[in-house]
Order: sequence, then structure tokens, then C-alpha cells
Amino acid sequence: MSFRDRVLEAVRAVPLGKVSTYGLIAAAAGSPRAARAVGQILHHNPQPGIIPCHRIVARSGRLSGSFAFGGLDAQKDLLEAEGIRVEDGCVDLEKYLDPACSGCL
Repeated sequence: MSFRDRVLEAVRAVPLGKVSTYGLIAAAAGSPRAARAVGQILHHNPQPGIIPCHRIVARSGRLSGSFAFGGLDAQKDLLEAEGIRVEDGCVDLEKYLDPACSGCL
């Protein structure tokens, strides 16, 4: 399985109402220093709506300023529709980080 496939699989595993970070997805896919590569892969999401790339945020909890499918407001709207509170362009990782990743920060 390629790195790209492992990234997409890890993103699919982030549950509704939770988020993960680019770095944690990179680590889950086997390349912990490849957070930027994760961003590039998600920018070209082959299955929007199926692969929930809107659930992936920066390590600080900040939303992506260049969310591939409609910009920052679209990512915020999608997250809020799942019950994730976005305040000043950030989500609270202590509250919303996927429990499978909570020990990874």
C-alpha cells in the first residue's frame, strides 16, 4: 500500500465529530515528518464527502486557510455541522482530537 493510500485510509478512520492533525495522519501512515505531504494528498482528495479531509487541522488546531473544497469557511461549516465548535479559526484539540490520536500530541 502506498503512502497516499495509507493517508487516505487514516483520514477515513477519523470519526464524525472528531479531528486529527496533518502530522498525526502522517505518523499513522508511517512517515511522521510528512505533514506537508499529507496536506498535498488531501488537497487532491479523490472522494470528497467520503474521505473527510475537512476533519484534518494543523497541530495548533487551526483550520486550513486553503481548504481545497471551498476555503476556510467551508471547512468551518463542515466541522460545525458535525458538532465541532470552531472559534477564531481553531478547534480545541483537547476536546475534539480523535481519541485514537490523543496520546500522540
